[in-house]
Amino acid sequence: MRKQFAKTVEKIFYRRNVVLILGDIGVHSFGKLMQKYPKRAINIGILEQSSISFAAGLAKLGIIPIIHTIAPFMVSRCFEQIKVDFGYQQLMGNFVSVGASYDYSKLGCTHHCPEDINLMKNIPNMQIIIPGNSYEFDKLFISTYKNKFPTYFRLNERENCQKIRIKFGKANIIQKGKKATIVVVGPALSFIENFIKKYDVNVIYITTLAPLDKKLIKKICNNTDKVIIIEQYYQSSLNNEISNIVDKKIKFYNFSIPVKFISNYGTTKEIDKQIGFHEKLIEKKIIKLMSSNK
Repeated sequence: MRKQFAKTVEKIFYRRNVVLILGDIGVHSFGKLMQKYPKRAINIGILEQSSISFAAGLAKLGIIPIIHTIAPFMVSRCFEQIKVDFGYQQLMGNFVSVGASYDYSKLGCTHHCPEDINLMKNIPNMQIIIPGNSYEFDKLFISTYKNKFPTYFRLNERENCQKIRIKFGKANIIQKGKKATIVVVGPALSFIENFIKKYDVNVIYITTLAPLDKKLIKKICNNTDKVIIIEQYYQSSLNNEISNIVDKKIKFYNFSIPVKFISNYGTTKEIDKQIGFHEKLIEKKIIKLMSSNK
């Protein structure tokens, strides 16, 4: 997705009111753009909080800022600046992160950020987009980058292999069934795409987490008793949001990143196994839940 991010930004940079602000991340990918537009493609360096406030000042002038660095340095470190400078001031801005939840697995906990979604969900009017692959990022970014809202794009090293006709603010039904409903978010679809067709379940695919497509989710979940949510970060508020819109009592089951510090190092797949978030275990648990009457 990172390569696609650079290509997508290049496509819109003909607009003179677009500015790219880098936090010493992605400098190589945007080298040509920085050379061609040195006044609009800027590497601020390791000054993340100041970068957010600087971007807010540009937004007040009608400029569309695109701010990019890794998730812990953007969301965790700059949460107050994003909340006050963009959220409270109701300014547009595009926050594009990489690295969450633990894509920077070899650099340890300081570079992990599975908490980013829960933080951003608590900023009123913050739009949250979690594309499942490069194609989806390009489509979603182009359709939203100038829509007057602060928008968080969560890029991931993992991508699913599906070609789904996604649209901002809309969920997709990619499979229909009777025994349960699976709600899967963005790249997490890659954990089930190799086996899910074997099971008699609905699959709702979400790439826009906020605003949530409540109409479609309500329609599908009203016809099921079990909802299984798969999201590759700390458990979000999807349980509460879905339970508040459906007309019946539903049992929820979550597969998400456990709320604990990951102290081990290794590849992302090695971390997946260490924390119990991998394809084989998820399939095993889905089978068990579907066969259970509880």
